[in-house]
Amino acid sequence: MGRLKDKVAIITGGANGIGKATAIRFAQEGANIAVWDVQEEKGAEVIKLLIAIGVKAIFYKVNTADASMVQEAVAAVMQDFGKIDVLINNAGILRDATLLKMTEQQFDTVLDVNLKGVFNCTKAVAPFMIERGYGRIVQASSVVALYGNFGQTNYVASKAGIIGMTKVWSRELGRKGITVNAVAPGFIATEMIGSIPENIMKAMKEKVPANRLGTAEEVANVYLFLASDEAAFVNGAVISVDGGAVV
Repeated sequence: MGRLKDKVAIITGGANGIGKATAIRFAQEGANIAVWDVQEEKGAEVIKLLIAIGVKAIFYKVNTADASMVQEAVAAVMQDFGKIDVLINNAGILRDATLLKMTEQQFDTVLDVNLKGVFNCTKAVAPFMIERGYGRIVQASSVVALYGNFGQTNYVASKAGIIGMTKVWSRELGRKGITVNAVAPGFIATEMIGSIPENIMKAMKEKVPANRLGTAEEVANVYLFLASDEAAFVNGAVISVDGGAVV
């Protein structure tokens, strides 16, 4: 269909799960892809898939919590691709524990990647979008940011913060031709939930009317819409992709 034909998209956390599915979906729609991740081997595998689709794709090893590394990666993307049309702030981690058991390191690590990482990437990319008067920024929040979740103080705080930043940036950047939106996935079948016990997984499925987990591809399709020109008048939105679940 070519809904992103000749666009250049940065996808953070693009080596696995939703990020990988998004990279493939965007490539199918004609986008050239910069995959950012810390997992080089898996990132290289994704690049092979994207090139096979017929688009330009390059992997960059980037820890989004490191502002200097992010700035260097943005400069490299500009040199390699010449522009940045889309930023998908998808990278995220889990370090779950209840409040009384959570360490300061667990809290800080999740906030550094999930929240500060989004700040670092958006701040580094925005000037280039402003210069061209065009941009699509989409960030991964979560339904737990809206409803809370047991044992996830750090993760919920980071994802709620993303919603707040989305609202602010949509106001600041909207007048410059840039839309900023967030997607709030529910229970999605990815590697991230692979360690969840079966009984808890069963309870998660039962909270969804369809009695199943969502797929990474279903989230990627929403990213695609928000990254496309079809969503030109969607700004500051938070779209839940949770099958109607109430967490």
